[in-house]
Amino acid sequence: MRLATKIADLTGPGITDRFGVGGTDLGTTTTAPQGHLVSVFGDTFRQAGVGGPGWRSPVVLFGEAASVPRGLRWTGAAGRPGAARQVVRYIHHGWRRHGLRLRRVTTVLPTDVITVGDDMYLHVMVCRELGNVRWTELHRSRDGGRTWRPTGTRWPADLHGGLFQMLTWERGTDGWVYAMTTGFQREHGLLLHRVPEPELTDPDAWQTWGIADDRWGWGNPPTVVLPGRFGELSLRRVPEGRWLLSAFDAGRYCIDVRVLDGPTADLHRAPLATVLRGCDWGHEDHTCGHVAQLYGGYVLPGSTLEELHLVVSQWNTATGWPYRAMQFRADVSELP
Repeated sequence: MRLATKIADLTGPGITDRFGVGGTDLGTTTTAPQGHLVSVFGDTFRQAGVGGPGWRSPVVLFGEAASVPRGLRWTGAAGRPGAARQVVRYIHHGWRRHGLRLRRVTTVLPTDVITVGDDMYLHVMVCRELGNVRWTELHRSRDGGRTWRPTGTRWPADLHGGLFQMLTWERGTDGWVYAMTTGFQREHGLLLHRVPEPELTDPDAWQTWGIADDRWGWGNPPTVVLPGRFGELSLRRVPEGRWLLSAFDAGRYCIDVRVLDGPTADLHRAPLATVLRGCDWGHEDHTCGHVAQLYGGYVLPGSTLEELHLVVSQWNTATGWPYRAMQFRADVSELP
């Protein structure tokens, strides 16, 4: 099975300048109720690279669904014309109230976005520097991702031993939303949760998947479903009736895709394809999935097992550039 092939750069000079987006990363994406694609990016700067003017996070770009096979084409941004604005209200290196306390906040980073009926929900991590999560929270859009408002739903950073910080979710066919979660330190394994769609914003309605009396079940204390050192996650259903879990594996320096029969499938036994491998600078080959300082790996809407499209980030932490999102295509149809 071949590694993924690069289709296009999605952000950077000549691509997203008109939105005031030079350097950015992440890019988790869903389909809005109106049919356009909504991609949410993390720390964003006006210049190509990390730092400088125009620091915003998260920002939202709109894409044309039909353009995915050839390379996602942007049609607009959340904000005034000519600039993708920050869609969550706060001040970088400022203070935000959490309960009765004011907490220092550096940035707010998106983990995943989902559409349920006419509403869209964005899960974010409120951070004091990278890896240090203050808490997580939900925001909602009722106008196709153009404006976002806090739902009031928050979770503490130490929930489930700190493994409910970075999240990916997907709607099932049974009225539940299923979510895989981990910490934001790239040092932990995965937990599985579910919540009824109408109660998505009620923390008490969320159930954990775990082992009790030697049996897996819902409502049991959470049990790690896959150990490891995971980062960015993307859980999505594809038209073939299967579920895909794309995950950045920091321990193995790669992005893997697992093909599941359902959200409770045994991740130890699920068919797996390594679609991208990390490498040193100077040894890249984007035609066969060798990418320096890679992370992310978000499944784009419209993907199939044979035509799997991923948004992959790259950040040269020594020079500040590249700091961008790219689109890669893979074929995992040969997996059993």
